[in-house]
Amino acid sequence: MCGIVGMVGQGSVNQDIYDSLLLLQHRGQDSTGIATAESDGIFHIAKARGQVREAFRTRDMRELLGSVGLGHVRYATRGTAGNDQEAQPFYVNAPYGIVLVHNGNLTNTRELTTELFRTDRRHLNTTSDTELLVNVLANELQQTIAGLDLDTEQLFGAVRRVHGRVEGSYAAIALIAGYGLLAFRDPHGIRPLILGTRKAASGGYEWMVASESLVLENGDYDVVRDVMPGEAIFIDLEGGLHTRQCADDPRLVPCAFEYVYLARPDSIMNGISVYEARLRMGERLADTIAKHTPVDQIDVVMPIPDSARPAAMQVARKLGIEYREGFYKNRYVGRTFIMPGQAVRRKSVRQKLNAMSSEFAGKNVLLIDDSIVRGTTSRQIIEMARDAGATSVTFASAAPPVRFPHVYGINMPSRQELVAHDRTIPEIAAELGADHIVYQEVEDLKAAILEDSEIDDLDLSCFTGDYVTGTVSEEYLAWVEGAQAS
Repeated sequence: MCGIVGMVGQGSVNQDIYDSLLLLQHRGQDSTGIATAESDGIFHIAKARGQVREAFRTRDMRELLGSVGLGHVRYATRGTAGNDQEAQPFYVNAPYGIVLVHNGNLTNTRELTTELFRTDRRHLNTTSDTELLVNVLANELQQTIAGLDLDTEQLFGAVRRVHGRVEGSYAAIALIAGYGLLAFRDPHGIRPLILGTRKAASGGYEWMVASESLVLENGDYDVVRDVMPGEAIFIDLEGGLHTRQCADDPRLVPCAFEYVYLARPDSIMNGISVYEARLRMGERLADTIAKHTPVDQIDVVMPIPDSARPAAMQVARKLGIEYREGFYKNRYVGRTFIMPGQAVRRKSVRQKLNAMSSEFAGKNVLLIDDSIVRGTTSRQIIEMARDAGATSVTFASAAPPVRFPHVYGINMPSRQELVAHDRTIPEIAAELGADHIVYQEVEDLKAAILEDSEIDDLDLSCFTGDYVTGTVSEEYLAWVEGAQAS
């Protein structure tokens, strides 16, 4: 999971890219980067560890010249979170010069690494799959171009060949020196990418592609549409838009976890409002809670802030139980789910949340969270509720049990780290210290997200073990677990 943005403007784009990354900060806090390009093809790149506000200085912004640019906030799922070399964007100098950012996760990195070295004669400096992706694109462009000039047919042909070589999830944006901005999405559309435009003050149109619609809306862009699965979009330096479907058999199967947790609630992705989807998750979760717990004994419903709040409000409304806010959130601590290690997560939970005793003392509480992954956060929250005086704690998840690794861009690499793996629900309750644990049903989650949508399927692999690309084997999962452990 990362956040990406690209822009073709009529003037300098550095500030707009910076502002967009601030809005995407929830998608990654390990590192950030911005690249811009002048009309003569000169790139300017600044990237650093940490969050956007601490990474860029005034001198960096002054040097980011050009009317075309892209940006990235990183949450590491490949490579090392603390490695400066793996901050995006990545650059290759041939052909033309290409700078690329990527959100997603490639699942055939071993094969691609061997092919790039032995066949394509390309050298890699990191273990980042983004460096792999930019080199595959560069190689396919080099194989496709017939002359000195690049035309859209050659460009779209190169993307088609990238689809043929690369497996996994990828929403990517690239700058091609002297030509413009290229954006493309994997044939399953697992990770989001949205196109928008606005009228420039100087005349003509400016374009933006970003991970979430809120970025476009905040910049006064009109949302045009989602980039389709398998589609490539090229915007030339004059603002001309060119599009092409580059996949043979595209099929939209977006990641369900975007709607559960990753995206901001004020975004619309693939035509689905994240906020409305979370409300519907609460509606359906309420029915499951009523089946499996003594709801007449529950005094209050409380959310774990912030992403669980819409679901919790609907649970309380449907069950007719009082809704209260029992946890105060410190907004200056990052999202615990995307922090790099268990020790850091454990330390950060109590820094991030404080339980107000006045809301817990002597009450039977129903806590609603968006999901339970490793259980580290949930266990501490339940302890905090009891320490604050709760008589009993029922814990409900708006998502089903996470029993399998998520290999398409979320850091859930090891089955042994997942609290639901190989445990029954009563065993999970005992492990977390809750009186009752309730999970959303898989079909209810799917129905809640897709209600009134034209989409017919979702990537639910971390709940079901069914991987939509069809290329994830048991051997691959074991390799990922071993690589992350080493």
